[in-house]
Amino acid sequence: MKKVIVIAAHPDDEVLGCGGTMARHVIQGDEVNSIILAEGITSRDLKRNRDIHNEEFEILHKAALKANEILGVSKVQLLDFPDNRMDGLDLLDIVKKVEEIINEYKPDVIYTHHIGDVNVDHQQIHRAVLTAVRPIPGNHRVQDLLFFETASSTEWMTHGSAPSFQPDWYVNISETLDRKLKALEAYEYEMRDWPHARSIRALEHLSRWRGSNIGVEAAEAFMLGRKIID
Repeated sequence: MKKVIVIAAHPDDEVLGCGGTMARHVIQGDEVNSIILAEGITSRDLKRNRDIHNEEFEILHKAALKANEILGVSKVQLLDFPDNRMDGLDLLDIVKKVEEIINEYKPDVIYTHHIGDVNVDHQQIHRAVLTAVRPIPGNHRVQDLLFFETASSTEWMTHGSAPSFQPDWYVNISETLDRKLKALEAYEYEMRDWPHARSIRALEHLSRWRGSNIGVEAAEAFMLGRKIID
């Protein structure tokens, strides 16, 4: 059994990026946990005010629990870093939290955001995870570090503005695509209508396209950050 954690910025990012892969890990007998660092919602206001969104937070948190339950996730941890404002925090504070998470779960595999996303929270979390998993002798060593694409963020970054997403690791999710799409349906509050990139139909098209990249019905694509073979 492998211990797998997904470190995502916002509720729904974990499913958008690797929901099918998460479900596949569970079917294979691995333990999968989701850690969502930022709260969601408050970036829609001119000034952050959590107090006026209590009802929306409750809806979003219930959606996250339901979506991850559909995938078979063991535990969902929802933190409260500011939504789309994590570039205003000291990176070290995010690193310390991620280190704490790694010490708690001791994962073999971590999935997280790609650095070239247009969303600033995704960028900060990528940097924090990369720092937290540095292979210091005597520390817990993560065996596989993988970066996922997030629809309506990764593809929105313009060429030359940041490193582009160039997948070199694919996971066949032909048997778990339905679970991914059902989990996305649980995030009704976050999903959009077609032809938005964050619509159910668009996510199915992306999965089918990534599958065609490797000659299967459906897949999710990643970039390998590091692999350690002992």
